[in-house]
Amino acid sequence: MSKKIHKTDSEWKQKLTDEQYYVTRQAGTERPFTGKFNSHFEDGTYVCVCCGEPLFDSNSKYDHGCGWPSFSQARDNESITEKSDLGLGMRRTEIICSRCDAHLGHVFNDGPKPTGLRYCVNSASLDFTSEKIEEQE
Repeated sequence: MSKKIHKTDSEWKQKLTDEQYYVTRQAGTERPFTGKFNSHFEDGTYVCVCCGEPLFDSNSKYDHGCGWPSFSQARDNESITEKSDLGLGMRRTEIICSRCDAHLGHVFNDGPKPTGLRYCVNSASLDFTSEKIEEQE
């Protein structure tokens, strides 16, 4: 993971669209089946829309049918932080970007083998590059 990023709300608002700000900085959720990466299956790397941190490789993306981009594993153990989310009357595990604390979505235990995980991610929290980004040592 690269160096931690801290910005003010006004700096984030200048950088992000209204929807990106709502999702990433206010822990919002885009409507299902509306995100630009829900049906996107090109080779490359999905990165945080706020800071560019590489989060998911395209080879871990699959169609879960839930309406949001789904990944079976994070790119590495350092790019995503998990925390308990007890909102909306349910117990979930929120996932955030470790570099800038952007809300990405949630992780569930109903994914494919071998991980059994489904990282359910808002398209508004992602950007994509068709280049494979090598992991830093």
